[in-house]
Amino acid sequence: MRDDLLFKPAYELASLIRLRQLSPVELMEACLRRIHEVNPVINAFVTLREEEALAEARQLADRIARNEEVGPLAGLPLGVKDLEDALGLPTTYGSIPFKDNWPQQDSIQVERLKRAGAIVVGKTNTPEFGYTFFCRNLLFGATRNPWHLERTPGGSSGGSAAAIAAGMVPLATASDAGGSIRIPAAYTGSFGIKPQLGRVPLGPTDMLSWGNLTCYGPITRTVKDAALYLDCVVGD
Repeated sequence: MRDDLLFKPAYELASLIRLRQLSPVELMEACLRRIHEVNPVINAFVTLREEEALAEARQLADRIARNEEVGPLAGLPLGVKDLEDALGLPTTYGSIPFKDNWPQQDSIQVERLKRAGAIVVGKTNTPEFGYTFFCRNLLFGATRNPWHLERTPGGSSGGSAAAIAAGMVPLATASDAGGSIRIPAAYTGSFGIKPQLGRVPLGPTDMLSWGNLTCYGPITRTVKDAALYLDCVVGD
């Protein structure tokens, strides 16, 4: 495993892939190995789609070999907060009654990230319904802060922030009504931004939109990573 890949900024990884200096398969394998290594303790990811993610990375590698045009996020492993829909993974909201809630489509944000070339690895932990500023629920348990395992990574996007800080993935989705991006980013030394309301569309189904308060956005390693992410998802 190339450990040097695990903490590189997303924009650097994307550039290496487009320049054929890094295979998307190699990056995906490195991230999955890292998840297997540290997630049993940190508990950032609660569900995974390993085989599908690897297959998509191989398909992308074939496209690059054929000189096909690929998106700005091509090959970047992506974690999706478990309050947001991603096809092939349950959206549990961190709640036992919703443990078998399988969405029929991606959220708009996830669909746009996938269209830009990102590859969904799995769902990241959240407090039940995103209601608290720590990251624990009865369905999946507590997420630990990679910097101090006896501390919380914050909430409600704590699983996404912990995944970034621990080098599991270079990009992760998040959402914020009262601090749920900003608090975990601060707790884990990551970068997070709550965009203006409506800058990143909600929907098409959002059970937990918190009225006019919730905004979707990224948790990343750098400001430049977040700008790259937002360029792919903003707009009506």
